[in-house]
Amino acid sequence: MKYRIFAAVVTAALLINTLFWQGAVAQAPEELSTAGRKIIVFAPGMSDAERDAVLGETKVKRAKRLHRALEADVLTSVQPHELARLLANPKVKRVDDDVVVYALARAPKGGVSTQAQTLPWGIDRVDAELVWPTGNTANPIKVGIIDTGISLAHPDLSANIKAGYNAIRPWKNANDDNGHGSHVAGIVAAVNNSTGVVGAAHQADLYAIKVLNASGSGYLSDVIEGIDWAILQKLQVINMSLGTSSNVASLHEAVVRARQAGLVEVAAAGNNGGAVIYPAAYPEVIAVGATDQQNAVASWSSRGPELDLAAPGVNIYSTYKGKSYTTLSGTSMASPHVAGAAALLLNTPIDTKSDGNGNGQWDPDEIQTKLQQTATDLGAAGYDTVSGWGLANAFQATQ
Repeated sequence: MKYRIFAAVVTAALLINTLFWQGAVAQAPEELSTAGRKIIVFAPGMSDAERDAVLGETKVKRAKRLHRALEADVLTSVQPHELARLLANPKVKRVDDDVVVYALARAPKGGVSTQAQTLPWGIDRVDAELVWPTGNTANPIKVGIIDTGISLAHPDLSANIKAGYNAIRPWKNANDDNGHGSHVAGIVAAVNNSTGVVGAAHQADLYAIKVLNASGSGYLSDVIEGIDWAILQKLQVINMSLGTSSNVASLHEAVVRARQAGLVEVAAAGNNGGAVIYPAAYPEVIAVGATDQQNAVASWSSRGPELDLAAPGVNIYSTYKGKSYTTLSGTSMASPHVAGAAALLLNTPIDTKSDGNGNGQWDPDEIQTKLQQTATDLGAAGYDTVSGWGLANAFQATQ
């Protein structure tokens, strides 16, 4: 059971070495106001003019209009009496809080360039490199990184970046001005060349989906726009190393749309040592906890019945801002190991036993089941709420 509703406000959740450690050093976050900021979801089929008419009955200010699957506007400075009026309008389906997701990260270890290519311990631990000699390379899997963007000029990433979308400022590119998204992208698909690192699915195509700003914070409405862009682009896997303790209906609807469109969704479970946060807590998403080099689940890795798998997430070396590399820890780093494993599995012919619907192709349910069935058990035999079904193993999944 992966449904759990939290009334708490948003937690820090780019899910790297976040505020859950004493003495953490964080970038000063760009101030994002949530005062009266709402997502107003209209009844289906309304035109822009009809939506404008509804808003015209109040004095609310529109920050942006969501033009994709969600028929909604983002409003700011909504006063209680205006909110009541909107909720009473039959043309309004509901009003959600547009919460903010923050990244409060301790200083990275390093941030320097590297020379000869190394195989990161996490890639080795999930046995991704054992799949490469036999993997299908004819049709690269499309993987979206919903994050702070990706460093477009990085020598270990640029060749694999095929497109991008900036949900915060659509007129700009999706270059990473924080570093977190680039780190995640490198774990998934850093290029197999003579320098730096190599990703789990190094032949995958990367799509940079920027929903968080330079300080690692962003509005939930931008995350939703990013998910819907991934659907429109027919991506096959999306990684979300971000989260909130708030269960927002509009976010869950976006996650459901992606699953129904055939996307494998992977997300970081959280770094507070407590309950799994959203979107990882949704049943349509593969929730991933973090392990160290001794295969022990990190004490700060979130846990609970929503957890699906564990993967390396402590002292992970990967690509970073500009052309640099650094070491980070968190469930943010664990999640892309599983996203990479999913990409490798998607490029492997489905076996008869796994093909539940008999169509000869992998679907998200079948991918998730296979990854769970072939994971290396950790802790108590079978499923447990600390490590899920166990440590993801890309090689075993593809056999």
